[in-house]
Amino acid sequence: MGRYIIRRLLWTIPVVFAISLVTFGLMHAVPGGPFDREKPLPPEIKKNLEDFYGLDQPLWRQYTDYMGGLVRLEMALPTADKPAELSGNFLIELRIPPDPKQTMLALGLCDMGPTYRSRARTVNDVIREQFPISAQLGVVALIIALMIGVPLGIISALKQNTMLDYGSMFFAVLGVSVPSMVMGPLLIYLLSVQLHWFPAARWTHITDDPGQWFMHMILPAFTLGSGAAAIIARLTRASMLQVIREDYIRTARAKGLSERAVMIQHAMKNAFIPVATILGPMFAAVVTGSIIVEQIFAIPGLGRYFITSITNRDYPVIMGTTLLYAVLIILANLAVDMTYAWLDPRIRFD
Repeated sequence: MGRYIIRRLLWTIPVVFAISLVTFGLMHAVPGGPFDREKPLPPEIKKNLEDFYGLDQPLWRQYTDYMGGLVRLEMALPTADKPAELSGNFLIELRIPPDPKQTMLALGLCDMGPTYRSRARTVNDVIREQFPISAQLGVVALIIALMIGVPLGIISALKQNTMLDYGSMFFAVLGVSVPSMVMGPLLIYLLSVQLHWFPAARWTHITDDPGQWFMHMILPAFTLGSGAAAIIARLTRASMLQVIREDYIRTARAKGLSERAVMIQHAMKNAFIPVATILGPMFAAVVTGSIIVEQIFAIPGLGRYFITSITNRDYPVIMGTTLLYAVLIILANLAVDMTYAWLDPRIRFD
């Protein structure tokens, strides 16, 4: 397993490189630029801005400069009275050997550059401030999706062709059919405007007031998780129907095991493998931020900022958010593959 994980992590490098190359080419192929306004800037000011941010350089030079800022290998020669000072954030620091007269190597990580619209902030600042909000919303939404979808799917499979099955699948189809742009305003109207149970919008940080954070979280998390719950419910039902008809399930029943033991110890683990497959990309999608849900509930998350950056042609924010999303998908899929081995001992990767 260890060799497999290392091999997958090494494959992350060319995958991220390919994604960055495609994203960079597509965003520069779109007409317009970050300093094209409805009221045009004076040519001198526009030229100075492009020169300051390096946009007057050839595209290949802009790309190499950006990628060079993501991962930097810096070298410094410290002295006995003055240790080396390296700029940026560093992931690994190596001293070879631990002698102040020897060269120190440091691997800098992820300097994603400045934003064109908020000059006092960098892309790192934007992700550091906005991503935790989207992550909190996404994790709670995924928990809600699992808590609703998995039991509904199991009940539907065990009570096939009964009213419980029909009712569960009705809600599953409803969750898939109703988009978040409809579900969100509907929940606001019913539960906020009419019943006054939850606040309609805004966001409270969990460190400021956990109670208010929970109240502000429920509606957007349910809106974001309802569609995922419906997908999980339908997939769980289909997988359970297939598993409970397998020979080893009949063998377990013939050995005298209770129905509860057969379902929990034998059926559910194998039935959860297809569900785990979709949890990887689903996790990355909801954690990175749902643009529509964040817009409806006025949540200052990363998804909402990402759409604004596309409109403003804020190239570093577009690149940084896309690469973050790509890395999350890769890591989530790796976690799913590792889960396979736990769910089914027959699966081995080494």
